[in-house]
Amino acid sequence: MFSFLNLIPSNTMAYYFSFKPSLISCLLLTFLLFAESTFASKVVDVNLICKEVQNPSFCSNILNSKPGGAKGADLLSHANYTIEVVLGNITNTINLIKSLIAHSGNDPQAKSHYEECLVLFGGENGSLGEIMDTQKHLKDGDYYGVITAATSVIANIEYCISGEDPQDPPYPDKSKLPQSAR
Repeated sequence: MFSFLNLIPSNTMAYYFSFKPSLISCLLLTFLLFAESTFASKVVDVNLICKEVQNPSFCSNILNSKPGGAKGADLLSHANYTIEVVLGNITNTINLIKSLIAHSGNDPQAKSHYEECLVLFGGENGSLGEIMDTQKHLKDGDYYGVITAATSVIANIEYCISGEDPQDPPYPDKSKLPQSAR
């Protein structure tokens, strides 16, 4: 299992935010750096994409795990593959959260925390919907929409793990959720 929040292009506006970057932001923000319509359809080298991020080896491992290989793939196919991987992880995390809610027993604080995380991951404006929006925006060539939706995915994940208000301490979650979400 890979971590959502390990990568970010070091020279993008997303670096402004206080939360850790995600795999999707890594590729999609890098994509935006190179997103000229003629370039997006050209074959690109994984090393070219991954050299722009904080953790190039992680990026390379993910992109090279693409079925059929990363060699000869264009930037759009790399972006689509990354979205598919993130979508699978979000779905798995939602299932974990549902299980944690069911097993929270007599701990109202845990139950409340996990219910909030379920909204942040799977609610109407949660990460699941945002990642689907990312797919649509990418297909439509709406790269601003891609970055907006990807940023929302990252924010929802971070809000679940660290809380929405920096002044409130995060829930001391000892479950597998923090590792699964990141």
